[in-house]
Amino acid sequence: MLLKSIVSLCVLVAAALAVPAQEKRVHHHGDLSERPHDDAHGFQYDHEAFLGKEEAKTFDQLTPDESKDKLAKIVELIDKDRDGYVSHAELHSWIRHRQRRYIQENVDKHWKDYDKDQDGKIAWDEYKNTTYGYYLGEEFDDVDDKATYKSMLTRDERRFRTADRDGDRIATREEFTAFLHPEEYDYMRDVVVQETVEDIDKNGDGKINIDEYIGDMFTPEDGESEPDWVHTERKHFSEFRDTNKDGYLDAAEVANWVLPGEVDHADNEAKHLIHETDTNKDGRLTLSELLHNIDSIMSSTITDYGGMSVDEHDEL
Repeated sequence: MLLKSIVSLCVLVAAALAVPAQEKRVHHHGDLSERPHDDAHGFQYDHEAFLGKEEAKTFDQLTPDESKDKLAKIVELIDKDRDGYVSHAELHSWIRHRQRRYIQENVDKHWKDYDKDQDGKIAWDEYKNTTYGYYLGEEFDDVDDKATYKSMLTRDERRFRTADRDGDRIATREEFTAFLHPEEYDYMRDVVVQETVEDIDKNGDGKINIDEYIGDMFTPEDGESEPDWVHTERKHFSEFRDTNKDGYLDAAEVANWVLPGEVDHADNEAKHLIHETDTNKDGRLTLSELLHNIDSIMSSTITDYGGMSVDEHDEL
C-alpha cells in the first residue's frame, strides 16, 4: 500500500494549472521544466519539476517495480523530519534542490567540453574555438546562413563578456554558470532582456509591438483562426505588459515580463501540488490522501512522466 501511495504521488504532482506554450519566454529561476505547463495535454511539466529534467528522460526505461522503488526513495528524501507527511516546506525545498542540481549537472556536462587545457577555467578562445572553430578561419564562408552564424558568435561573446565579471576573458566556474544560466544571476539581467528583444523584434526598432509579440508565440496555418489563448495574450499585452500604453514593449517592460523576479515558481508549484492532493486541507499530504488518488494511476501512463536516479548526492 505504501508503494502504491508513493506511485500516486508522481501522478498527483501532475494536476496543475494550465499555462499556455507562449510562456516559453518567461525565465523562471532554475527552470522547473522546458515543457509548457498545460495539464490538458499531459503532466510532463509537473513530473519534471518533481523529478528533475534529466531523470525525467529515462523513467520510461524502468519497470513498474523499479519505478516504485525509486519513488519510495524520493519520498524518503522529501520527508526530512520523518513524520510521515510531505509538507509544503519539504516539497518546496525538494523542487528547489532539483533546480539547483539540474544547473550543476548542466554546467558539469559543458565544462568537460570546453575546458580543453583542464586548468579549471574556460577562456573565451576555448569556448569560441570549440563552438565555432571549424568555421572561424573562413569567416563562415562555408555556411549557407553566414549572417546567422556571425550573429550567434557576436551574441555568445557579448554574453560571455558580461558573465566574466573581472574582464580577463577567462570564466571561472561561477562565471561560466552565469554564461549558461543567465536567469540565475541579477547582473546578467540586461543580457537576458536584450537577447529576448533581439529574438522577437523583427523590424529592428528595439521594441516589441503586438504583432511581433503574438508572432513569437503563434503562426497560423492558412485559414486558421486564432485560438482563445492568443486573444487572451493580446489582452495581456495591452492591459498588463505594455504598462506605459504606448503600443510597444520596451526593455523595462520586457524585463517585467520575462524575468518576474518576485515570483518563486518552486514555491507556487509546491503550493499547487499540495492544493490538488490535500483533501482535508491541513497543508500537508498524508498516506490516506495519497491512496485516495490511486485511481489516477489506472488512467495514466506513469512511465511517460519522467525518471529519476536517486543516490547519496540527492540529500538536500
